[in-house]
Amino acid sequence: METSSSDDGGDPAASSNLRIVLFSIFLSTIFLLVCTRTTKQSTKKILVAAKTAAPKEVAKKPAAKPVKKKKKIYLTFDDGPNKGTQNVLDILQQENVPATFFIVGEHVFMSKEQAATWDSLLQAKNIQLCNHSYTHAHNRYQKFYEHPDEVVKDIELTKEKILPDNYIVRAPGRNCWRIDSLHFTDIKKSKAAIDSLQSAGFIVMGWDLEWHYDPKTFILKTSADEMLKQVDSLFAKNKTKLLDNLVLLAHDQVYKSSADSQQLREFVQKLKQKDEYELSMVNSYPAIKTFDSLKKKSDSMH
Repeated sequence: METSSSDDGGDPAASSNLRIVLFSIFLSTIFLLVCTRTTKQSTKKILVAAKTAAPKEVAKKPAAKPVKKKKKIYLTFDDGPNKGTQNVLDILQQENVPATFFIVGEHVFMSKEQAATWDSLLQAKNIQLCNHSYTHAHNRYQKFYEHPDEVVKDIELTKEKILPDNYIVRAPGRNCWRIDSLHFTDIKKSKAAIDSLQSAGFIVMGWDLEWHYDPKTFILKTSADEMLKQVDSLFAKNKTKLLDNLVLLAHDQVYKSSADSQQLREFVQKLKQKDEYELSMVNSYPAIKTFDSLKKKSDSMH
């Protein structure tokens, strides 16, 4: 009896091998897909990390310009309160600049108008009030300075009556300085009296530049522009008592006229426009600040 062949005509071993090959291809494909995805994710993480770690560029700021030290100007006005004082005060307040008034004590009590002006000075901002004697020597300066004790009493009377906390003085009719080691006396016969003021605890302040006027008409001799040139010149030539500090003397009574008041206003406005200048009150004058600091330290120790 003959044995018949299989109905599917295939070899079982060959079929098994094919399945193994196909399965291997499938596994290889899955492996490649997984590896590709992992590689992409890793690359993305590396790029993110690199981006995060990269230092940010800081915008360079322009180098700051060095602050230029300004020259200081101290506007001072003598002999008030009188007819011109309120005009001066109004200009200073409207222009918002600091200044110092050296007050004659008896002028505060001479009229209702002067008393009212004194009240305005007391209430004003950016204004310092200092001592210019009580009698202004009755304008008899030579005789006044022959008696040092009387000079001290005259100054002390103003301190007692209206300026109890102030010790900065301008001697009437004299350009004298007694601030710590800064000593100057314009008329030598006055030296003993000015020394007596310093011994009594007062600071005596003179001036570097005066705005002159005609004593008969009380009209200014110099315009605002001319005064500004003089200020520039003194600084340029280093002709002030202290370097880069200039004390200007003016007189209240001159500015009772509208024309002279306008010159004062123009002068102040032009000073404000000059970036190299700074207006200050006399208590910030360097020698006074040093003296004041030492005085307070000495007082606290006693």
